[in-house]
Amino acid sequence: MLMPLHLGGQTEPNRTDMALSTLLASFLCTVVLPVLLFLVAVKLWEVYMIRGGDPSCPSPLPPGSMGLPFIGETLQLVLQRRKFLRMKREKYGYIYRTHLFGSPTVRVSGAENIRHILLGEHRLVSAQWPSSVRTILGVDTLSNMHGSQHKTKKKAILRAFSREALELYIPVIQEEVQTAVKSWLVQDPCVLVYPEMKRLMFRLAMRILLGFDLERIRTDEQQLVEAFEEMTRNLFSLPIDVPFSGLYRGLRARNFIHSKIEENIKMKVEESDKGSKHTDALQQLIDSSKKNGEPFSMQAIKESATELLFGGHETTASTATSLIMFLGLNTEVVNKLRQELWDKGENGMDLQSLNIESLEQLKYTSCVIKETLRMNPPVPGGFRVALKTFELNGYQIPKGWNVIYSICDTHDVAEIFPNKDDFQPERFLTEPSADSSRFQYVPFGGGSRMCVGKEFAKVLLKIFLVEVVTKCDWTLLNGPPTIKTGPTVYPVDNLPTKFSSYMKNH
Repeated sequence: MLMPLHLGGQTEPNRTDMALSTLLASFLCTVVLPVLLFLVAVKLWEVYMIRGGDPSCPSPLPPGSMGLPFIGETLQLVLQRRKFLRMKREKYGYIYRTHLFGSPTVRVSGAENIRHILLGEHRLVSAQWPSSVRTILGVDTLSNMHGSQHKTKKKAILRAFSREALELYIPVIQEEVQTAVKSWLVQDPCVLVYPEMKRLMFRLAMRILLGFDLERIRTDEQQLVEAFEEMTRNLFSLPIDVPFSGLYRGLRARNFIHSKIEENIKMKVEESDKGSKHTDALQQLIDSSKKNGEPFSMQAIKESATELLFGGHETTASTATSLIMFLGLNTEVVNKLRQELWDKGENGMDLQSLNIESLEQLKYTSCVIKETLRMNPPVPGGFRVALKTFELNGYQIPKGWNVIYSICDTHDVAEIFPNKDDFQPERFLTEPSADSSRFQYVPFGGGSRMCVGKEFAKVLLKIFLVEVVTKCDWTLLNGPPTIKTGPTVYPVDNLPTKFSSYMKNH
């Protein structure tokens, strides 16, 4: 008798195998395949960008990596800043390629290398900041102009930073700094130095550079400071203008700033027509426009004013914060500063009523500022674009690629500065030869685009030091801070500091 064939024992294992096969296939499709495709896309992107070099040039592209498709390495730079840059330099050397803010980029450091870039303006390279910076600040700014337009605008602005103009600014600077120092001495338990410096330098820029009167500053200061913070935070962002993106937020803040500046410009034009005289930088630009017979462009003046406000307070706030930090960590330098000031005072210098001549006599004070700018240059570098393919130290820089010259990296590797990690203002008491130091120390940039406000910054910072060291003792409550860049150098913890009154004979 035939027994019926029973297959029940095989059914369950088969179903299990099928389920496992389905799960494996699903895993491969949802996880492994996308990862493989992503890695392939990254590799193809890298190959594509490398092929973007100039085949007619025999020199290779600089070493480096191009990061993720389209995004490049922008996110790593934004999140890590100096750590990212240091890691890149240690891995690839003084010249390397990357992809930042939507463009293939070569980053350059070292005195000889940046000499070629800074002196190659209009011949090898041209100034061109990232798209987000150009969009937010505008096309009519000094940093985005070229040729005769750049020369004309630079000449107008330089009149506002002439020796005669700086002499007029000194009482205003001293008044504002004295007021700020008094407020720090009564704040308890601590002062957040970086926000305080930004507020102080913003007020000075509003009064001296844009000619705002005190009443208007009091009315608009807080809103303008907050708007400027927002604009500055988003200057270097991906060039994507959609709601809540960095560029969108930066533009919205910029528009508010422009509305307040426009109100002030209209008042200045009315007062100028009535014969009132103003000596601020903004007035110089308005007068220059009239003298050259150019049609008055409110948009151009607003963009220039915004650039002045950014350049005139963001960088000085950064350096003033660094001064408090370095001096708080090096009390022997504070004592030497005080000794210089007391010696000058005994020889007739009036520290309560400074002028250009007396400030020029403060040699050690000047050295302290120079050493601070060496160790913490407020602006880490500058942006250019290659006008043609050219060779630099054995590598090709393809036409159309962005070129960033690095100030901070160049200072880090400068051969003329021994013991680079030590704060030693004395190193500047003996000036190195111009040939050896010209491009090893470039806190204000170089070439035809050297910072137009550098003399204003030096005067302001000297007055700041005179007031602080003669009126205050201070202690950094958190010790040495972590330093970041965004877009200027700043302490992550805002440098909480306890100020107390200094008595000469205590």
